[in-house]
Amino acid sequence: MRILALDGALARASAAVWVEGRVAASALAEGARGQAVALPPMVARVLAEAGLRATELDAVAAVVGPGGFTGLRAALALAQGVALAAGCPAIGVSTGEALAAALPQEIRAAREIWSVTDTKRGRVLLERIAPGAWAALAPPAPYALEELPQPVGPVALVGDAAALAAEALAGRGDVLLTDALLPEAGHVAAVAARRLAGELPPRAALPLYVEPPAVRLPGGGAAPV
Repeated sequence: MRILALDGALARASAAVWVEGRVAASALAEGARGQAVALPPMVARVLAEAGLRATELDAVAAVVGPGGFTGLRAALALAQGVALAAGCPAIGVSTGEALAAALPQEIRAAREIWSVTDTKRGRVLLERIAPGAWAALAPPAPYALEELPQPVGPVALVGDAAALAAEALAGRGDVLLTDALLPEAGHVAAVAARRLAGELPPRAALPLYVEPPAVRLPGGGAAPV
């Protein structure tokens, strides 16, 4: 199984090639902007390092969100373009699914994973993954930090707003703050491999929008986020 995986959802751009159960090549660049410029040369680099042509891929995967509008769209457009040229499927992976895949198995098995993404608008998006699961229980939901639900059982926090959520949940249960704050393409590929094998529900490589529109377009229209 040969998968090219991309991510530009949060403050990082990354690409990786997954070959037969392991990451064969990877690259990343830190920063909240510039994914559209950074990702195409990363793709060329990791494919070359893995010794693969795009036409040899079995799938291309990308993070669908939650995340920043520009980074998500850049990664997804590139993933769809490579998949179309290669004649293979484009697979979506959520931010929470990718972050959960970065955690050690002993944490994943014992705790519900809460992926908490900062909307930069005074709220967070909460995506929950059951203990031992690889796919999200439901679409992400928006919350004010003080309105986060009461954890039922042990919880592990991931995502760029995990530290803020840990403060808000202090004293409200068994809550573990992890260091899985930003997705990496190698973990995206690990989830996509399970999805490609039919072990997880399918997810299209299309942007996942949760919050209502935040940007007004000329003429009174609105752009989703």
